[in-house]
Amino acid sequence: MTIDPAVLRRRRWITVVVMMATIMHALDGTIANVALPSIQGSLSATQEQVSWVITSYIVASAIMTPLAGYCAVRFGLRRILVGAVIGFTIVSMLCGVAQSLEELVLFRALQGGFGASLVPLSQALMMDTYPREEQGKAMAMWGVGTMVGPITGPTLGGWLTDQYTWRWVFYINLPVGILCATGLMLLIKNQASDKPRSFDLLGFSLLAIAIGTFQLMLDRGQQLDWFESREIIIETLVAGVAATMFVIHMLTDDHPFLSRDLFKNRNLMIGLVFTALAGLILIVTSTLMPPFLQQLKGYPVFTTGIVMAPRGAGMMAAMMLVSRLIGRMDARWLIAAGLGLCGLSLYEMSLFSLDVSESRIVWNGVYLGFGLGLVFPPLTTLAFATIPQRLRTEGAAVNALLRNLGASVGIAVLVSLLDRNTQTNHAELSEKLSPFNPAWPFGAAIPGANSLPLAVWDGEITRQSAMISYLNDFRVMMICTVVVIPLLVLMQRQVMLPRPTRR
Repeated sequence: MTIDPAVLRRRRWITVVVMMATIMHALDGTIANVALPSIQGSLSATQEQVSWVITSYIVASAIMTPLAGYCAVRFGLRRILVGAVIGFTIVSMLCGVAQSLEELVLFRALQGGFGASLVPLSQALMMDTYPREEQGKAMAMWGVGTMVGPITGPTLGGWLTDQYTWRWVFYINLPVGILCATGLMLLIKNQASDKPRSFDLLGFSLLAIAIGTFQLMLDRGQQLDWFESREIIIETLVAGVAATMFVIHMLTDDHPFLSRDLFKNRNLMIGLVFTALAGLILIVTSTLMPPFLQQLKGYPVFTTGIVMAPRGAGMMAAMMLVSRLIGRMDARWLIAAGLGLCGLSLYEMSLFSLDVSESRIVWNGVYLGFGLGLVFPPLTTLAFATIPQRLRTEGAAVNALLRNLGASVGIAVLVSLLDRNTQTNHAELSEKLSPFNPAWPFGAAIPGANSLPLAVWDGEITRQSAMISYLNDFRVMMICTVVVIPLLVLMQRQVMLPRPTRR
């Protein structure tokens, strides 16, 4: 069949504005991280206090993400998406003009709340805009926004902070938000449900408490020494009780907050596992590589961004390839190939040394990015292949939530392992620096506690200890990536439809 050129133009413009919304939210999850030292000095805050600039955004976003599906069905996708973009843009400006840490934390929480719906609703809008045979291509284009943001965020944030001030990290959202909101209002028609489901306040409250306290526990656990802290113990207990009550309520209530039909869909349930893993690989590697390059390799911030940038090029190349292949071959093979390539890349990272060359790091990033690019679009297409349209927006919200939780759990666990293993490795290596060891570098002399040579050796032991810990983290991610690949056989293959012809 032929497609009206006007329809094609509309789809392209919708894709552009949807990408703006997606990139804007994905970017803000990481862009402020490198600006924290400048914010801390400007607002006279301690390190623990300034960390709430990040924590408030993450927690608010996690709590509000599940609500996006219900609101879009109840009030219309266009109305909620436009409102979220406008709110996000206004609050971004308020973040930029904040005069105290309390104001900035409040505005960041509001920014996370408004931004929570941008990713799931933009995904749902793309799937509604494109017919089924074009959805693989649509998800490939949409995936660029979700993946480019976390990669370019630290680099862009560092450049803006160095060249201007930390406030421009937030001001940069203003022109993008204005263009995005205008485009959405002009291109999208509002379609609210004629028979909306009643709002399950109790279910939402239980889920919000569970997600919020769990996210707080993950974000503050390393800082407070995990279960040595009363706060972490209380947050864990509250999260566990609230999650249990939510599951019981969902199974027994006539109109639960999240439809039970979602969790009966095998493709979606297995897809959520892969989504959480892909989020973990994407975000955790983006979190671990900058300190590895800066602290152990001695790269400046801008050089670190340049070295990591080719990973984004690998992702985009893979997504362009996927957009052509996804309708012609089983999506499960593409996902398996992507995860296999990610596993190989992580395995190579587990063999790095302090002398690893810059070119090797760059090419490894390209391979990792290419693997992730092979995973995300077909995974999204396959996970939603058997979901009825009435559940698509709600499913997109749950999918976005699991991607974020996977990243949060991965960061919490692997950063904690990194710190603890570094301490353990340092203790073990320091034991070997003994006058009774034939390799003792100081001959018959025993340097004093303030000796410069001893300090140099201690610094080198610290570097080697951290290097071993990074390699262990990369190995853990490699194992997690490989062991889940067999789950793909449980997913139902998508129906192959003929491609439309165009004039």
